[in-house]
Amino acid sequence: MVAVHPSTETQYIDAPLSAAAAFLVLVVKDGEEATARSVVAGTGDLIKDITIRANEAMFTCNVGISHHGWPRLTGKPLPKELRPFREIKGEKHTAVATPGDLLYHLRAASPDLIVEFEKILLEAFGGSVTAVDDVTGFRYFDGRDLLEFADGTANPDGAALPAATLVGDEDPAYAGGSYVVVQKYLHDLSAWRAQTTGTQEEIIGRTKFDNVEKPDATEGQKSHKTLCTIQDADGEHDILRDNMPFARPGTGEYGTYFTGYSRHLWVTEKMLERMFLGDPPPLHDRILDYSRAVTGVTFFCPARAFLAALGD
Repeated sequence: MVAVHPSTETQYIDAPLSAAAAFLVLVVKDGEEATARSVVAGTGDLIKDITIRANEAMFTCNVGISHHGWPRLTGKPLPKELRPFREIKGEKHTAVATPGDLLYHLRAASPDLIVEFEKILLEAFGGSVTAVDDVTGFRYFDGRDLLEFADGTANPDGAALPAATLVGDEDPAYAGGSYVVVQKYLHDLSAWRAQTTGTQEEIIGRTKFDNVEKPDATEGQKSHKTLCTIQDADGEHDILRDNMPFARPGTGEYGTYFTGYSRHLWVTEKMLERMFLGDPPPLHDRILDYSRAVTGVTFFCPARAFLAALGD
């Protein structure tokens, strides 16, 4: 077993898919940075409070800090690629940029653990933050999204997982960290279900029942799968997707919370550019005709020791 240096011990970036998850995005109020910094530094203790009570049930928490929040909360130089989420305005659809200083990405075996953690976390923050997004997701049947296609099937695994998600020697001060982009998408399920299965499969680029990849288009309109495949002279570049469905049926709200972890932020940015602008433009990703992005924020999840040291 290879020893991990404490200074680069990662957060729970590669935690397995969970039955429940939550995405809590916070804005730190002006003048409340000291309080917020103290709570962020003590997050590890709050995680222990939950895991001890969880009776061995799965619970993990990743903390991300945005470009706007980084100097206010850390006082340190920015990670090499950390920048604000870039709005991408295509001919028909827009990837919007929205506020956020902190991301708490929770994964758990059951929603009660998520609710309890958020309760004690927000009690600790008190009036120092404002929650601008708080979404609880669920694992839908056999890992499908609400469009009824399997999600995250192209995720890296084995040795490819840390290579795709964790910063290394290219930014040694932040080795072990990971960039994460989050977007909340709302689905027009009525319009989607009005399409034939064949049309849906052409849009996604996979068969619906058994998730077999369809051939990549080399010209003209490309599928979602093809547009999200990033290749250059160095080969294919992966990210880790930990998307979760969410819903409020009583209000007709159905969606997917996109969460993409990457070693290099540009990879995720390139995927989104290809989706919203098209490759070639203006042939955008047709999934956007049924799924509308209503949030967009970029964060960096530093190593555990970095977070804990914020309280020093």
